Amino acid sequence: MRTTLTLFLVTALLFCGNAYAQPTVHGFEHMQVRLPGDTMDVLIKKKKGDELKRKPLLLFVQGSLPRPLIILDEEGKPYGTFPFRADSLLNNYHLVIISKPGIPLIAKRSELDNGFNYVSPGSKRFPVRYVRNNTISNYVRRDQKVLDRLLQQPWADPKKLVVAGHSEGATVAAKLASKDKRVTHLIYSGGNPMGRMMSILEDARAANDSTAGQNFEYWAKVVAHPERDTAALGDSYRTTFEASDPSLMTDLLALKIPVLVSYGTRDKAVHGCDQLHLLTIMQHRDNFHFKAYTGLEHNYFPVDKNGVPDQNVFNWDNVVLDWNDWLSGAKQKMHHVE
Repeated sequence: MRTTLTLFLVTALLFCGNAYAQPTVHGFEHMQVRLPGDTMDVLIKKKKGDELKRKPLLLFVQGSLPRPLIILDEEGKPYGTFPFRADSLLNNYHLVIISKPGIPLIAKRSELDNGFNYVSPGSKRFPVRYVRNNTISNYVRRDQKVLDRLLQQPWADPKKLVVAGHSEGATVAAKLASKDKRVTHLIYSGGNPMGRMMSILEDARAANDSTAGQNFEYWAKVVAHPERDTAALGDSYRTTFEASDPSLMTDLLALKIPVLVSYGTRDKAVHGCDQLHLLTIMQHRDNFHFKAYTGLEHNYFPVDKNGVPDQNVFNWDNVVLDWNDWLSGAKQKMHHVE
C-alpha cells in the first residue's frame, strides 16, 4: 500500500511539474492554435528560469510579407525571429509572435526568395492560402483567438497585455486594440494612420516620377472590387483595401489606453504619424506618447543625403529599450516630446 501511494505521489508531482510545459523549438515554446482552415504556429519567448513565472504578455505583430518565423542558414542555425534583441523585454514580459497563414513555421534560407519570402514550390508566387488570408481583419481574428488560448495559461498575467506592431503589424495591432478590451497598452511602430495607399503615394511623390497617376488608377480598381482575394503576384485587392482604410486614424484617436507611437522621420509614413501627433495635441490627449527618430527610415536605419539607408547601423535594439522604458513608466511624462 505504501509503495503504491509513493508511486502515486511521485507521478502526481511529475505531472504537476510538467502540466504547463510546451514543446520547444530553437529556444521558443511552441503552441498551435486552430481555426477552420487555418493552423497558427505560436512562439513564446521566456526568460530562462521564468518559464512558469506569471508575467504579462507582449504580443509582437510583425509586418507584411510571407516570412517563416524561424529561418535557418546554411549551417542550420536560426536567424533572429524578432528584429530586436528580446533581453530587455523578457525581464517583465513573456514575448509572443504568431505565424502568417499558409506559411511554414520553419524554412531554410535556400527555400526562400531574395527577400526572405516563402513562395510556392516551383513558382515565384506567394502561396494561395497566404494571399487569400493576408488581410487586416483576418489577422485581428487570428490574434484574438491566440490570446483566448494564451490568457488561460497560468503563466500569463491577464491584468496587463501589451500589443506592439511594426509597419503593417502596427495597423493590425491598432485594430486589435480598438476591438479587444483586454489590450492595456499599444505600441504603434512605423505605421501610417492614413493607410497603405498614402504611403505608396508618398513614395511616388518623393521619387518625382509618373507612377502617382498609376497608383490612383490602381486604387480605383481596388475600390471597384474590394472583396477580390486573389492575386497573380503580391497583395490582393482585399488586402490593399483593408490596409488603406483611413478609419484607422479614428480608431487610434478613440483609444483611451496608453499608446506609444514610434517612427523614423525619414519613413514614408511620417506624415501620417505627424498628423496623428497634431490631432492628439489639439484634443489634449495625454494617453498618447510620441517618439520620432530623427534621420531614420522605416526600419530605423539612418539615411544619407541621397536617401540610401545605411544598414550597417542597427538601431532596433535602442528603439526597443525606449519601448521598455515607456512601458515601465520611465517616460510617462514625455508627452509630445521628440
